[in-house]
Amino acid sequence: MFSRREFLMASVAATAAMGPGIAGQWSRVAAQQAMSEDDLLGFEETGNVTLVHITDIHAQLKPLYFREPSINLGIGEVAGLPPHVTGADFLKLYDIEPGTPHAYALSSTDFAALARAYGKMGGLDRAATAIKRIRAERGEDKVLLLDGGDTWQGSYTAQQTLGADMVEVMNALQPDAMTGHWEFTYGADRVTEIVDELPFAFLGGNIYDAEWNEPAFEAYRIFDKGGVRVAVVGQAFPYTPIANPRWMFPNWSFGIREEDVVANVQAAREEGADVVVLLSHNGFDVDRKLASRVDGIDVILTGHTHDALPEPVIVNDTLVIASGSNGKFLSRLDLDVRGGVVQGYRYKLIPMFSDVISPDAEMAALIDKVRAPYEAELARELARTENVLYRRGNFNGTFDDLICAALLAERDADIALSPGFRWGTSLLPDQAITVEDLHNATAMTYPAAYRSIMNGAMIKDILEDVADNLFNPDPYYQQGGDMVRVGGMGYTIDVNAAMGSRISGMTMLATGEAVAPEKEYSVAGWASVNEGTEGPAIWDVVEGYLTRNPVVRLPENQSVRVVT
Repeated sequence: MFSRREFLMASVAATAAMGPGIAGQWSRVAAQQAMSEDDLLGFEETGNVTLVHITDIHAQLKPLYFREPSINLGIGEVAGLPPHVTGADFLKLYDIEPGTPHAYALSSTDFAALARAYGKMGGLDRAATAIKRIRAERGEDKVLLLDGGDTWQGSYTAQQTLGADMVEVMNALQPDAMTGHWEFTYGADRVTEIVDELPFAFLGGNIYDAEWNEPAFEAYRIFDKGGVRVAVVGQAFPYTPIANPRWMFPNWSFGIREEDVVANVQAAREEGADVVVLLSHNGFDVDRKLASRVDGIDVILTGHTHDALPEPVIVNDTLVIASGSNGKFLSRLDLDVRGGVVQGYRYKLIPMFSDVISPDAEMAALIDKVRAPYEAELARELARTENVLYRRGNFNGTFDDLICAALLAERDADIALSPGFRWGTSLLPDQAITVEDLHNATAMTYPAAYRSIMNGAMIKDILEDVADNLFNPDPYYQQGGDMVRVGGMGYTIDVNAAMGSRISGMTMLATGEAVAPEKEYSVAGWASVNEGTEGPAIWDVVEGYLTRNPVVRLPENQSVRVVT
């Protein structure tokens, strides 16, 4: 890690050495000089087994920008605890100097400026470089690569191939196991087809056959690594049938199923496991609670909530590891296991700076191959943005502001609703919005943009329901993503209020009038979980809007007042 002053000194030196003609590129050159691949990937190994974790890739094969949240509220006992610390508070908590590479990677502070300085992050060809190096230095017989799920969905190419592009690329990375969530939105038949052919384990101990009430997937697998028997227990997203369309996988039931986690941990121990790892898509707060209640889990590799933390959170002697999303990070955890007990560990959250880590040639070629049939469409420019476009955060992000504006205009609606998904990449000011960018924020298998009539009471009920999914003080009842995004209407939310009492002050932005409970409003939205929802695909709605508004210029969104 280096200081902002050292970074600026490096930039001056680079400009002096290469001349003023590199204007616009100097900062990236400086970043490359100030960081090296060895700095990022170097590791003082310890112990006898290594876990490598990547999660929530959301089908992102190439380097990208991804802005971390500026608002991530914790409720009840976890208020103010990681990962519910953001911006300057996050940097202070982890003693990260503002303006540094790690500040850019891990916070939203000065995002646009630092993104221009340090460049894009991620890219599975860069991840391949890191993984191959770890395997070579550590020895393949000591390394487990584990994928936390949300891997096959979230891009144009994944949408077109029903996940086949991601399956081919991930097979080349050779993980040892994965679990899932958005994978299931391809439907039970497609998931079964893929899983049956995977050369590694697809684990989901909390997924049952709904008819026979018996496990539908392998619950855990034991691996021999470095003379250590490592059990990996899979935990898919427990609320998949609530957050996503149940009709797409009607014969599978999901849940936290804490008692099954206990049973699987015990069974693995009885089979001789020295170490138990929960490969989880529960979300951080659910896993924190689970760790406090279930003994015998050495490590939880958490996913779903897209949190990136530079240190483990330790709960009940369990290391909870959060590895971010979109391929921005890779976690390496070395364990010292002796006598069937973890005696020590060393951890590093590795930021994947794509201008610093060299791409693996074989993986880069494979990525280019799976994208080749779609390159022309992916690059087609739809508009330009004057704003940073991002999604991640508890309330409205600017990409969702754009989607809501499109729904209001193109669907002739009074109010727009856009789901609080956490996936979706970011764009910088004066950057082109391409088909690829649009689909990074919208690619999914139930994209219909509906238009319906709702009264004010129903709209409030929707907001209250989503708010309880996010802000219920018991993590086991937090069942969704972030707060539904709203266009055309403002409101106040008291996140600590009781269920059904969090939302107030609903107001139509165009007129300033209060939303009346009995009055009817035209509402446009997308991603309804109801079967048979009709309407154009959301990407077509947004593209139509951008055709008529080729320069995106969004005012600051102040429509949601948050009481904490």
